[in-house]
This record gives sequence, C-alpha cells and structure tokens, in this order.
Amino acid sequence: MATITRNQAGQDDQYLQNISTLQGRLQVSDSTLSQVVTALTQALSVGTEGANGTLSAADRQAVAAQVQGLTSELLSLANTNYQGTYLFSGTAVNTQPFTLNTATNGVTYNGNTGTTSVQISNGSSINTSLPGSQLFTNAAGSAFGALQDLYSSLVSGNNIGTAVNEVSSAISQVGVQRVFYGNALNQINSTENFLNQDTINLSSQANALVGVNPATAATNLSQAQVANQAVISATGRILSLPTLLDFLQPLP
Repeated sequence: MATITRNQAGQDDQYLQNISTLQGRLQVSDSTLSQVVTALTQALSVGTEGANGTLSAADRQAVAAQVQGLTSELLSLANTNYQGTYLFSGTAVNTQPFTLNTATNGVTYNGNTGTTSVQISNGSSINTSLPGSQLFTNAAGSAFGALQDLYSSLVSGNNIGTAVNEVSSAISQVGVQRVFYGNALNQINSTENFLNQDTINLSSQANALVGVNPATAATNLSQAQVANQAVISATGRILSLPTLLDFLQPLP
C-alpha cells in the first residue's frame, strides 16, 4: 500500500517537472508573439504614413528603411532560441527557422510543420508549440509576406494601401494563433494546482499509514485512491474541452 502511494507520488513529481519545463517554454513563446504584434503594429503605423500621397520618393525610401528594420526585428523574434533549441521550427528544434534574403527582403522557412506533446497528468497530454510557418507565413495573414510587400510598395510607390491592409491581416492572424499559448498555459496551470494538492494528499495518506491497523489502512487507501482517480478523470475531461482553436478552419 505504501508502495502504491510512493509510485503515485513519483508520477506526480515527474508530471510537475514536465510542467515546469513546459511553462517556461510557453511563457517565452507567448511573450515573443506579443513582441511580434508590437513590431507589426509599428509597421502598420509607418506604412499608413507612407501611404500619404504627399510624401516624396525620398520620404518613402526613408519609411521603407524603417520597414526593413522591422523585418530584421521580426526575423530575430521568429528565430527565438530557448534553452538551446528554437521555439518556432516545428520538431526541427536545432534548425534556425527563418533566413532573410536581404536583396528581396523575403524570408525562407527552414523548419517543418511537426508538433510534439508532453504528458502532464494521467491520461492528459498537451501540444507544446506551433510551427513557425503557421505563425509567421500563414496564408490567412503572413507577417513576413506583409512586410515584404509593404517594403516593395514603399520603394515603388504603388499599392501601398493594399500592403498596409496585409499588415493589418497579419496582426490579426498572429493574435489568433497566440490563443494557443494562452490556452496551453491555463491548462498546465490548472493541472499544476491539482498535482500539488494531490502530492499533499498522498503525503498525508503515507503518514496516516504509519502505525495503523493493516485492514484499516487498506480500506482508507482504497477510498483515497478512488477519490483521486475521480478527480484525475474529471480534470482530464476539463482539459479536453474544446478551445477557440478547435473552431478555427484548418489551414489549406
């Protein structure tokens, strides 16, 4: 009986370690995407300025240079590295996700579209990331594509308003994708609270077994295990409830 309790406590400890590692990764990812939105919002502002028909060609070139700088900033964010691996390269975590062609201001995605999952409690796993192609070059609103088009439009003086609208769509798309990280953090925080409480309960049960009549201890342990399993099952059902991302249309 004590062995069963220790085994369950050991599992809880492993799950808590998984959560601790995952928490940091998700928090950095979410913070990075927040900075991405800030950079794109700045691009939207300077693009709107560049769309002013009274600007000279030299003025537009100056605005285009600002967009080029924001593209470099976005590239750095998209290539964020956490504890030795890249956050946005899919499962190719040792491959730098994006490279910039300075001649065209375009980018190439070098990662893949794979995802991984981590078990955070009995019967419950969670996806750990989204691939960079889904976040930054999404057909529904490509962050890099929008900045590339804005830069080209400012240099040529043509279709600047259209490019500004592309930037606006990219901001919206990054916001939609960012929901994944917010939901994931909420899920693991809830699971962490449960596991911490379960650890306390298991410790109390182990202490209660010391010096107790074996038959009584067996009955108490059996009841406690049934209660724990009920809570774990309920938690699993809650964590599997649909989120906003479940209702989004799949990518083509």
